[in-house]
Amino acid sequence: MDDASQAARRITVVLFGAQCLASAAFIATSTVAAITGTLLSGDRSLAGLPAAASTLAGSGAAFAWGLLMDRMGRRPALALGVLFGAVGGGLSAWGIAAASFLVFVGGMMLMGVAQAAVTLSRFVAAEVNPAERRGRAVSLVVLGGTVGAIGGPLVGPTGNLAMKLGTSELAGAFGLAVLLLVLSALVIGAFLRPEPRTLAHGRLRAVDAAAKARSIPEIARVPAASAAMAAMVFSQVVMVGLMVITSLYMKDMHHDLGDISVVISAHTIGMYGFSLLSGWLIDHWGRRPVIITGALVLVLACLTAPLTASTLPLSVSLLLLGLGWNLSFVGGSTLLADHLTAAERGRTQGFNDLLVGVASALGSFGSGIVAARIGYSGVGFAGALLALLPLAFVARWARLRGREARPQAGPAG
Repeated sequence: MDDASQAARRITVVLFGAQCLASAAFIATSTVAAITGTLLSGDRSLAGLPAAASTLAGSGAAFAWGLLMDRMGRRPALALGVLFGAVGGGLSAWGIAAASFLVFVGGMMLMGVAQAAVTLSRFVAAEVNPAERRGRAVSLVVLGGTVGAIGGPLVGPTGNLAMKLGTSELAGAFGLAVLLLVLSALVIGAFLRPEPRTLAHGRLRAVDAAAKARSIPEIARVPAASAAMAAMVFSQVVMVGLMVITSLYMKDMHHDLGDISVVISAHTIGMYGFSLLSGWLIDHWGRRPVIITGALVLVLACLTAPLTASTLPLSVSLLLLGLGWNLSFVGGSTLLADHLTAAERGRTQGFNDLLVGVASALGSFGSGIVAARIGYSGVGFAGALLALLPLAFVARWARLRGREARPQAGPAG
């Protein structure tokens, strides 16, 4: 194995470790965000505002982080982003201690800004790895979310450690988040070497190195790039839309919290538990077949979820929902990285994640409207239709493949 390959693998492992720590922090705080919002505001209708504010702040920050990664480099921008989260966690803990809802929401917004930076780390793993290992590299970083999903609740407000780090259980969760995010920033600052952007430049072909960087609209007109973005955006809308309304649907069907937790846990396993498999499939089977499979799995999940309110069938449907999202999202992330030069990656990938963030907000908000007017089956049917849309972009890519604007370094697909 040459030095560049060893460096790429080391960077990927470091990004995985940093993602594990940061994800645990975000999950630990999101677990109590609605509870804290209700207590501080005194209004149950504002329970979802902190999480919504965090999501919207992250959506707006994604493009800015992409630009900063191009100007500052990947390592300093990622470390700075994670430190924003540490500041946000401290501000939220202060808001809890001072019984200030506005201060608490401000802290949550900073944590959303940090989460946007951390999410972009999957693209950093993609750019330093050669095309034949890119899918597995992206999937490994995404897999870090699994550790966070499991570890966050375990060390959150119910743990003794969290209570020792704050003045209350709720403040303790945010004190713990500060510690985890500072550790994540230290891991990035100390071990994310060499600078990933420099290593990525070394992998560029001469034609790419000499070419002028394209604008985002120019890139969006490349069939493969638009297919990649469509796969990520629409899979996010479908996944979030069905997921967020399922808990309410089960409550209306008189399920207890234990049943709801089983279904959501199955969904989380689907989202992250098969990441290494999806990465292997992307590298060996191709980007296009995996994205198509992901879209079809999403359709299946959306159509089967409303068929029954029983816990086991719903668990299977929500697991499929998470799996379809994983295949589409990791496949789309890898495909987009294939068709960008190093000079284009930061801002383009940041813009893509801006679109994904907006998709999350629309999926969450829109599913509530559809459910109120049509019901849970309406959410499922709408999700199935939206899941089919990436197939149109993939079909266009296949049809126009020979006419793409520039030869690319990625595999045939």
